[in-house]
Amino acid sequence: MKRSAGSTKRASKRQKVSSATNTRNQEKEKEKETLEWPEYFHDALNTVLAFVSSRRHLATTFSMIRSSAEGLLKRPLELSKVAELKALLPDVVEFAYIPQIDLRIHGETVSQQNKRPNSPDFTLHSQSLAIDTPSGSRLPGHEEEEHVLVLEFAENFRTTKLGNLVDKRNQRFKDAVDELVRATPEAEVSMDLLQAAARDHIPVNPSAKKALPVNDSQNLIIPEPKDRPSIDDILLEIRKQHWYKNQIADRRTFKEKVATEGLLDEPLSHTIQQALRESRNITTLYYHQAAAINAIAQRKHVIVSTSTASGKSVIYQVPLLKFLEENSSATAIFIYPTKALAQDQHTALEQLLWACPGLQHIKVATYDGDTPQDHRRTIRETASVIFTNFDMLHASILPHEELWRTFIKNLKLVAVDELHYYSNLFGSHAAQIIRRFRRICAAVGNQRVIFVSCSATISKPSQHMKRLFGVEDVEEIVEDGAPSGKKDYLVWDPPSVKDMDPGLAKLGQSGPMYEAINLMIFLMMRGVRVILFCKIRRACELAMKALRQRLSAEGRLDVLVKVMPYRGGYSQEDRRRIEHEAFSGHLLGIVATNALELGVDIGVLDAVIMLGFPFGIANFRQQAGRAGRRSRDSLAVLVAEDLPIDRNYVESPDKLYNQPIDDLTVDIESKVIIEAHLQCAAHEMPLSKDDAFYFGASLGELCDSKLRKDKDGWYHPHPKFLPYPAKHISIRGADDDKYTIIDVTKVGLQNGVPRIIEEIELSRAIFELYEGGVFMHQGLTFIVKEVSHDTKVARLVRADVNWITKPRDYTNVDAMQTHRIKEIARSPHRAYFGRVDVTTVVFGFRKIRCVWTLADSPSISKLLFRGNKVLDVVDVDTPPYERQVTGFWFDVPKDLLGLMKVKHFNFAEAIHSASHAWMNRFALSPDLRTECKAAEKEYNKEESQRKRPARLIFYDASRKGSVSAQAFDHSGEVLRQAHDTVETCPCKDGCDKCKSNSKGIHSATCSEGNVVASKIGALLILKALLNLDIDANGVAVQFGSQGFETIVEAMYIRPLDGVQVEPA
Repeated sequence: MKRSAGSTKRASKRQKVSSATNTRNQEKEKEKETLEWPEYFHDALNTVLAFVSSRRHLATTFSMIRSSAEGLLKRPLELSKVAELKALLPDVVEFAYIPQIDLRIHGETVSQQNKRPNSPDFTLHSQSLAIDTPSGSRLPGHEEEEHVLVLEFAENFRTTKLGNLVDKRNQRFKDAVDELVRATPEAEVSMDLLQAAARDHIPVNPSAKKALPVNDSQNLIIPEPKDRPSIDDILLEIRKQHWYKNQIADRRTFKEKVATEGLLDEPLSHTIQQALRESRNITTLYYHQAAAINAIAQRKHVIVSTSTASGKSVIYQVPLLKFLEENSSATAIFIYPTKALAQDQHTALEQLLWACPGLQHIKVATYDGDTPQDHRRTIRETASVIFTNFDMLHASILPHEELWRTFIKNLKLVAVDELHYYSNLFGSHAAQIIRRFRRICAAVGNQRVIFVSCSATISKPSQHMKRLFGVEDVEEIVEDGAPSGKKDYLVWDPPSVKDMDPGLAKLGQSGPMYEAINLMIFLMMRGVRVILFCKIRRACELAMKALRQRLSAEGRLDVLVKVMPYRGGYSQEDRRRIEHEAFSGHLLGIVATNALELGVDIGVLDAVIMLGFPFGIANFRQQAGRAGRRSRDSLAVLVAEDLPIDRNYVESPDKLYNQPIDDLTVDIESKVIIEAHLQCAAHEMPLSKDDAFYFGASLGELCDSKLRKDKDGWYHPHPKFLPYPAKHISIRGADDDKYTIIDVTKVGLQNGVPRIIEEIELSRAIFELYEGGVFMHQGLTFIVKEVSHDTKVARLVRADVNWITKPRDYTNVDAMQTHRIKEIARSPHRAYFGRVDVTTVVFGFRKIRCVWTLADSPSISKLLFRGNKVLDVVDVDTPPYERQVTGFWFDVPKDLLGLMKVKHFNFAEAIHSASHAWMNRFALSPDLRTECKAAEKEYNKEESQRKRPARLIFYDASRKGSVSAQAFDHSGEVLRQAHDTVETCPCKDGCDKCKSNSKGIHSATCSEGNVVASKIGALLILKALLNLDIDANGVAVQFGSQGFETIVEAMYIRPLDGVQVEPA
């Protein structure tokens, strides 16, 4: 919106809006700001809209309204001006694209013949900037489909007179302008703020193939990455931007490091040297590469733990070439945690073999869940190298070992990449799978297989490999010989919404998401290739949606076409396309979850932006390492969220670089896990007591009690696990059931067919798939039209809406039956283990205006909701999501509840924090869950009928999990550790020590953002359970987070007959 310069013929029709005066302090009255609004604001546009909305036979398409308004104005009506109205009245003005098939006039579809002639779609002007898209690339989600831009008013004034309707709307506009002027900071200009906010409200045409007109100020030529400015120059430029408000809380610069070369004990053949030179431009080896190759030549098992992008794949690829040159029948298995990484390394090895004379005929193949059944036999019989994962080794290769015997007999090398990925429950399963595999290798006469592993920097790498593989002779290599370019690390601290002027916050100029998106666009416009890491899938989709809005509004679809999202759940076709675009260098930006945290080579990346601290120091360093993979200067930015964990690192940034990495945990003594894999191993080949060599001392007891013994003394699977025991184990702890999501937007059109866009787990589907809700895919919004819970299929239609939906739900975690009871040392209280029922009910949803940058909630999952306007509250009827799992619990003593009530403690705060304190001291807690307390309920002004028992309860994240049984066995000692950690912290009610993700009362994975918390309350519960002295007189009365009590005394859960109390 522009300031009017001088008078015009219609000056009398302009309205002047003055800012409110301070009646209490006239001497400090702010000078009134006068805004002159162009005539389209009230007269032309409003009159046409009122006329069209009162006529039953006319549709409120923008092209129709625009042509009429321009007839009154005698000049063009720009899209950006209407977007300013949308920014002023986001709840009233509807301005968005919808599929033409969805455009209806009182139930009648607008057909092509009903369209008025000479009513073009003004989204794309004649001076549009054409996009030169690379081969095979397309703007994600921009399919061939007719969309119509609709402009409507959502209010419902009760008047039949056109003049009255215009007057009422004019008054609403005036009130909005008054509010804007009053909220504008003294140093800011209202018009500028409004224009900035309006950019987010320019709708994007999903059918567009050209960019919007580019303003001269935005017509920047993006340099090629090789010609981009230095990071120093970019940071200097950032500090000069009007939006820079000292967000850089800390900057660290690490100087470039030169390469350290290594020497081989035996030189490589000329052909291998040629292959390395021609395919990788490698003429010398780094120290860690040479050391590993030397160790493998001595037939040692090897682990290399060095920085990201240090060329670790060479350490097992070169020995493979040597084995193949010695014996063309040699085989190898390369194991990766993700399909993307396997696909990437598959391509790299093919290129290396093709460049090696004499080995061009060697076949390599990917053998994973996407491999067609009719291809698998050919792969077994012809491939020399397979790229696979532990899922396939467990469920396909080992159960059919008789089909793989020739391959296994010739096996020389097994390489497991990204070894740090295998910890906790998944790592514990992987350890048993490796033992099953080693046993089969020995049975076919091959006891000379060499195991090689690579990992990012971890603590105690050789110890981790020994426990995982069950081998002893391991060579540990940690000296990194790879060069690295200069790297800058920034801790970026966004201004808090609470501390900002309400005018700026109202217009969305705030929040971690806004800051990350703004920074990403700034870097991309300067040729910096950047990846934005988000912690959860929803944040990834919302970030991509925001990028679409911003870049489209600025007329930069040429940039948008080079930005893609990447996360789990996408179809194989979409994954391969995005990976290809990234690797080929066509992309400027990627928005991803930690699916790309691992070492997939996605080309040259200059910068990494992390939206929020990524759960752990190891994750932080792994993500930061994705930038600067080609020895050039690079940038890593941590955009802090308003979470205690993030604040910890804003205030103490040294910890990001100096804090030690936690040890990785692999449980190889768990009888539950061992027994499950013994059933599988016995199916592959009958077991004997001698197999304790592989599976440990508990094998004999487990075989006698859980397996079936034949007359010759061999053990076979229990009949209940037949015919395929492997199918009874979910090694990743994930739910097997998935919902298929189908886009049916084009169904009914010519050549229109439904399209599967992704699959999501049942545990996510219950919160994301409900009729009428908004589902996001690759930054595009869809409306859920139908969900079948019987067939697990959801049907969606594409809709460009400026709102999102948030489910209204609750989850009850209820102890149902006691199977075991255990003493707590020196305490009369007990720990209980048994059946736990987890019931999630989604009973409705809120339709929320999508002003995502207003959020300041500390909850990760609710990051984008708090502060936004609820447009509608809708009830839905969905079946409950019920799981029956195992778990354990502690009941809060009744006498303590009495004391806490007298002292005005909030029970939910104390229980929530005590639960987190216990989980933070248990090594396998990532595979456990607890009942997190939601602030929305606990601090509600109205009393809830849903009361929860005063109980600390923990349960297995997976229905097939077994971690809760191990946790129960150590429940008392962990309780003591949790108490000591919280008590020894000298702070009053939480600090960086007891609020960090591995110490005290807060959890990085809390589904409710740790809002409901009390350190003092948690300490009282821990003391009471341990029977430690509590000075009632010394407990201070609590004031603050008070509301209706939602916690009641826990009822005793009756044990099964015969259950005895176990000693501590």
